[in-house]
Amino acid sequence: MKYAVVIPAAGQGKRMQAGRNKQFLILEKKPLIIHTVSIFENDPLCERIIIVANDNEVNAMKKLLKEWKINKVEAVVQGGKERQDSVFEGLKQLDASNLVFIHDGARPFVTQEQIHRLAGKTTAEGAAVLGVRMKDTVKKVKDGLVLETIERSSVWSVQTPQAFQFHIIYDAYKKAQIDGYAGTDDTSLVERMGIPIHIVEGSYDNIKLTTPEDMVVARAILNKRKEGQ
Repeated sequence: MKYAVVIPAAGQGKRMQAGRNKQFLILEKKPLIIHTVSIFENDPLCERIIIVANDNEVNAMKKLLKEWKINKVEAVVQGGKERQDSVFEGLKQLDASNLVFIHDGARPFVTQEQIHRLAGKTTAEGAAVLGVRMKDTVKKVKDGLVLETIERSSVWSVQTPQAFQFHIIYDAYKKAQIDGYAGTDDTSLVERMGIPIHIVEGSYDNIKLTTPEDMVVARAILNKRKEGQ
């Protein structure tokens, strides 16, 4: 169940309102991207890490990784215009022998236990994703009007990592590029090829840090984990 991971970290992070890439923001004395990368650096099942960065931040990212003694990063590559383009650039650095995870650079709270369950499911089934059950009632809305209430038990909020056998995700990305198709996430590219995606239950702590309010929640999660040690 050894795997490689592609970590897209090339987003502008405008909703964070920080004036710079959120990956470099300090969260409890450590840059956000280092929190995330360290999870995989310290996981014995992870063999290789590929980080996708903004073209003007590749050198800064390499310097940061060196300062924090991150050794599994095999390459820091330049991203594309959209996240989908960036992930494909990362996948091109890998080969067909890998089980591949794709994980948001701004999602620093996934655990090794969740990663290992995901790796096991992906090895057996081909494609899997972490997710959590929706807590709130979900309604379909158009033009400000509620059209229907969706059965909540069938609706999940999908997270990352999203995991695949290499040939599945690479072929899906290649086909999407040829077709000019833009998906909402990595699994959506695989779904359109008729390949089933298996859900692995994750944690509500596995949030993506997108807005300033998320940083407050992130500090609360870190404090909770410290108290639980």
